[in-house]
Amino acid sequence: MSKLVTIYGGSGFVGRYIARRMASEGWRVRVAVRRPNEAIFVKTYGVVGQVEPILCNIRDDTSVASAMHGADAVVNCVGVLNELGKNGFGAVQAEGAGRIARLAAEQGISRMVHISAIGADANSDSEYARTKAAGEAAVLTHIPDAVILRPSVIFGTEDQFFNRFAGMTRISPFLPIFGADTRFQPVFVDDVAQAAVKGVLGQAATGVYELGGPEAKTFRELMQQMLEVIHRRRIIIGLPFWVGRIMAGVLDMLKFVSFQLFPNNILTRDQLKNLRRDNVVSEGAKGFADLGIEPASLESVLPEYLWKFRPSGQYDDIQNSARNLRI
Repeated sequence: MSKLVTIYGGSGFVGRYIARRMASEGWRVRVAVRRPNEAIFVKTYGVVGQVEPILCNIRDDTSVASAMHGADAVVNCVGVLNELGKNGFGAVQAEGAGRIARLAAEQGISRMVHISAIGADANSDSEYARTKAAGEAAVLTHIPDAVILRPSVIFGTEDQFFNRFAGMTRISPFLPIFGADTRFQPVFVDDVAQAAVKGVLGQAATGVYELGGPEAKTFRELMQQMLEVIHRRRIIIGLPFWVGRIMAGVLDMLKFVSFQLFPNNILTRDQLKNLRRDNVVSEGAKGFADLGIEPASLESVLPEYLWKFRPSGQYDDIQNSARNLRI
């Protein structure tokens, strides 16, 4: 019988790419998610019965243990950018990661891949970064041979980075950003998935890998590149952090007084803290080169999914070409 991997958060942005690649490797894939009825699409990644979504609450021992029963490896892709309800940073990124590792060790599962993030730091003033570091520590406590991946900002068809800002250009002549000079090293989602698969297959040495694309650029430079891809001219406004603190404070307060009916998916105080720091691969850190992976560039991928934000969508290039025809 083929081997089985349980992917927690396997229907999410990164998890779905890992699930697809694991299925192509011939493994049975169990996708553990909170709403399996919304993850039915993962079934198409393999033959009938090869990829199955199942119900799992990462905050519950019994649920997590049941999801990994009989598995040969586990992958944790669960993380949150904004706390909502009981799914806070600590509960999900620290306790949840530790719970998966502890229960995997109890069941004799020694192979685990954990998706963390560049910037994970136990001493950070950002709760997101602190809990990412706590999650890594908890994983290594129970499974010392785990493979931990720390990607920079991840881009791809379903991303909430370039898609979000490209969408803003449809309604405004301005593109306001905080941390315009902060550097990022965007990494293609399928490259992160490829690294995770190597970890599951035992083709990667144990340890921490920082994953960044071939180029490191400032936030402003990334927005300029995006605008070139979508054929739009917009004024990029680098707003000062003191304005961000006021804005994020008001939005966080609205979230609080509305009992989270307003989830504040715009800007939080914690996100603002992370925007102050460069999000690039550390000097001397293990990365794609150590995994034998050549990461894809922004230039080669962005046009494949941002074309829909062009003034005429898929016909924009044709129209521009037609204007150059001589009658």
